[in-house]
Amino acid sequence: MKKTLVAVLALAVLASNFVMAAKKQKAGKVLNIYCWNEEFQSRFNDYYASKLPSDIKVNWIITPNQGNAYQNKLDEALDAQKKAKADNKIDIFLVEADYALKYVDAPGVCLDVKKDIGLTDADLAQQYKYTKDIMTDSKGKLRGVSWQACPGGFIYRRSIAKDVLGTDDPTEVGKALSNWDKFDDVAAKAKAKGYFMLSGFDDAFRVFSDNVKTPWVDKDSKIQIDPQIRRWVKQTKEYTDKGYNNKANLWTPESFQGATKNGKVFGYFGPAWFLDFCLAPATLDNPNGAKAAGNGSYGDWAFCKGPQGFSWGGTWICGAAGSDNVDLIKDIMKTLTCDATTMVKIAKEAGDFTNNERAMTQVANSSYQNPFLGGQNHMAFFLDSAKSIDKSNMSPYDQGMAETIQHAMADYFNGIVSESTAWDNFYTSVIELYPNLKR
Repeated sequence: MKKTLVAVLALAVLASNFVMAAKKQKAGKVLNIYCWNEEFQSRFNDYYASKLPSDIKVNWIITPNQGNAYQNKLDEALDAQKKAKADNKIDIFLVEADYALKYVDAPGVCLDVKKDIGLTDADLAQQYKYTKDIMTDSKGKLRGVSWQACPGGFIYRRSIAKDVLGTDDPTEVGKALSNWDKFDDVAAKAKAKGYFMLSGFDDAFRVFSDNVKTPWVDKDSKIQIDPQIRRWVKQTKEYTDKGYNNKANLWTPESFQGATKNGKVFGYFGPAWFLDFCLAPATLDNPNGAKAAGNGSYGDWAFCKGPQGFSWGGTWICGAAGSDNVDLIKDIMKTLTCDATTMVKIAKEAGDFTNNERAMTQVANSSYQNPFLGGQNHMAFFLDSAKSIDKSNMSPYDQGMAETIQHAMADYFNGIVSESTAWDNFYTSVIELYPNLKR
């Protein structure tokens, strides 16, 4: 009897070892990551790559967002995921807030962060609630995580603020810009001094669009226009006609030209990623030179809340169903989105407001200084905003709606078409993009 029992136990151990060995052998040697720019790649390389096993090759598939190109490329690869060879399967893909729901609610696309990947409630406890709400499907399953939270504010030029307001102190400038009426008054004063309050048409769009009370599309697939969107149209037309903006479109060279040493733009709306990843590099006269005061307008900037709280964007890491690198995905997610030490390092070294409340409170109360902001510790401005972000009015159509309305209204702002024609053009373009919708 004892011999039989020993034999059974031995077989069980062998079987267990065989399963474990099989699992180890199954782990892939190529990690395929789909994204739309180099932001996550830089965070990965700087804060995780040193932990990679030496036999793992990372394959970056980067496709720009413009014209829906990234989503189209990703969708094509996801459709082929089941039949793809192991080394060609998507392991990780990135999504933005504007279209996250499209992938979160799609069956069999994103791995369950807890059940499939293995992160625990304790691992995720310090992440801001809204960053988890965005990636939670209709059944309550978390489908992605982020290393950043994205409350926004107004990033302004210190020297221009001194000329227009007599001070560059963030607290005092914040008081002068604490609501839209005050913001308009300062815009008039800036114009009188030869400055533009904003660079162009789209600068304030995200402030208004993030404060809508209704989603872009109702339950009957009818397009809805929130009063906040109409307010953006009205304000932007007034700013254009009065010369308060430079008639630039966001992301164009003309827009960022206003931030250079001789630029005349008072400020830009944006979250931490915009400040660090987009604006700061544009201020440098010598892009290969030191990131320090004296190189262009670098260091001549500061940050305040502005007239209305808002958030903008964010990037989420999703584990793709069918990946053969789940253990590696878990370690990447845990290191880059849950580890407080890593979160503090990213915030202090890269300027991100990271997705860990304890870590951000630590940085906000520390001696941290942001050199681009003239030594300001701007993290404290984000703390309350990050906890209050509400994304309950999001829809899968947000990116397409945002891009289409900005494009359609540009002709109206420039005086090429009437407002009613611009709205007609918007509806036509949106329904071409989403044929299931109606006006």
